[in-house]
Amino acid sequence: MTDPRLTVVVITHNRRPELLRTLDRLADLPERPPVIVTDNGSTDGTAEAVARRHPRVTLLRPGRNLGAIGRNLAVRQVRTPYVVFCDDDTWWDPGSPAGAADLLDRHPALACVTARIVVEPGGTEDPIVEELRTSPLTRPSWMPGPALGSFLAGASVLRTDAFRAAGGFHPRLWLGGEEELLAADLAASGWWLTYAEHLTVHHQASTVRDPTLRRAHGIRNTLWFTWLRRPVRPALRRTLFLARTVPRDTVSLRAFAEAAAALPWVLRERRVLPVEVEERFRLLEDAQRRSPARQYTG
Repeated sequence: MTDPRLTVVVITHNRRPELLRTLDRLADLPERPPVIVTDNGSTDGTAEAVARRHPRVTLLRPGRNLGAIGRNLAVRQVRTPYVVFCDDDTWWDPGSPAGAADLLDRHPALACVTARIVVEPGGTEDPIVEELRTSPLTRPSWMPGPALGSFLAGASVLRTDAFRAAGGFHPRLWLGGEEELLAADLAASGWWLTYAEHLTVHHQASTVRDPTLRRAHGIRNTLWFTWLRRPVRPALRRTLFLARTVPRDTVSLRAFAEAAAALPWVLRERRVLPVEVEERFRLLEDAQRRSPARQYTG
């Protein structure tokens, strides 16, 4: 029987083999969740292949690459209380989506549950898992796992209403660390995010990717988040730290230039986090600086 609490949302762009593998895995889940795929302007026959092999999947075709905003588009179609985010190169263990839904059922102040990530084909743990597991944040006594400052969109289940109320992913960030701003806005609205050790997502990274572009967007989006939400002094410290530590190359220079060029809209949209939420980000900074999973920012 279909778990009425869950809908899966996937975004994709020119990764037909990876997406079909993921959809095959999702079709085998005991939860039998409905699946919505946003095809971000693929030109490799992705949409046609999905229609043939998985006719029950709802396929959205905006006609261009929307990046993370493709998730926003899909969430508009969601009619369940929780949305399971999945990338086209990740898939959930059987029972893990339902396990996340159980946690959200039991804890009404929880907006997001992030699963343990296993890297395939080797079956090793993603380096970022240790960072999630050992989060330095103080958690409320009711919280079932470590409190998080952000989440991973390819490995998390979110409360649909909370996602919508927070505005979803920011349209300017596209892809690359786009979760941090949304997570901060959820926290500013009183929501909590947690890591669940007993839930598992598998990640077999696509070879069809541009790591240089992803690093540039990661640096740029980190700067934008910092300037949009952090108080002046922490924002300045974070900016100077990034300037000192990112690789000294044209990719980093382009990222800083793009970030600086956006200052007019950033200042218009700037909204500083509440004191208690800012304190969480201050605690996270030292851990993030030492994290091997965040090397895209140096």
